[in-house]
Amino acid sequence: MLETIARFGQQDASFKQLAIDIVSNTYEKSRNQLGAKDWKNDFYDDEGWWAAAFVASYDLTGDPRYLDTAKDIFEDMTGGWTTPCNGGIWWNKQKESIAAISNELFLSIAAHLANRVSAQEKEHYQNWAQMEWDWFWSFGIINGDGLVNDGIDQKTCKNDGKTTYTYNQGVILAGLSELARAKGDGALITHANTIALAAMSQLSENGILTEPVNGPLDEQGSQFKGAFVRGLSTLNENERQQSFTNFLMKNAESAWRQEKVDGGVIVDRWQGGSKNANTASHAAAIDVLVAAAQAV
Repeated sequence: MLETIARFGQQDASFKQLAIDIVSNTYEKSRNQLGAKDWKNDFYDDEGWWAAAFVASYDLTGDPRYLDTAKDIFEDMTGGWTTPCNGGIWWNKQKESIAAISNELFLSIAAHLANRVSAQEKEHYQNWAQMEWDWFWSFGIINGDGLVNDGIDQKTCKNDGKTTYTYNQGVILAGLSELARAKGDGALITHANTIALAAMSQLSENGILTEPVNGPLDEQGSQFKGAFVRGLSTLNENERQQSFTNFLMKNAESAWRQEKVDGGVIVDRWQGGSKNANTASHAAAIDVLVAAAQAV
């Protein structure tokens, strides 16, 4: 949600100062919450979300403390590169599973940092991002349909075949787009476009992004579509595709049209048919509205 607010502030000049204030306030108060120390805890994906948020906060403000914090968190994440599968990072420090999302965030943060640090530092982050992508691609986390599954089985080091959540498609798009920019490698954009198109066709109903699960979405699941459209937006900004712009516009318009609850909160299903809404569903809807505005 912090990344959502930072991106909103970059897009809307009238909201920018409030976004800066929210980012600063969150930074000051969140450092050691819920058992974390300097935003670092036992879960590499938790750390990755914070790092991604602080990269976006740096883009909003230009304040180096946010970039330095993202770099510090990333270095802690490198300690997870000890799986039995010749690379990749664990989901958590107890080494309980190897999740796609922690590895996607690792790739994305490294690639984003490579484009924002000094020339002397760039190689360090670019190498980590490339190493992560090489591992991610070679171990088949992307299935035959072009979608990213939830992770790999640590015993067999093969795709676990679990749910293809929308956020697992989106974070990799941002990572590949930023790595392509860092390296000037168009092949990475081709990989990203393939994943994006697969997700848009297979994880949507009548062109509206839809989580591949039944029932109302909780406060975690409600955020997933937001992560997808942020990634698609980053990819589209790097190399425009009319199909991406159209998809973002259609989803934003549909999400906004739905009847809102509790005085204006946007529901979890952007195509309608739901009265379920929460803080996260509203944040994800802001993501798609901002992404559509960026695409125009």
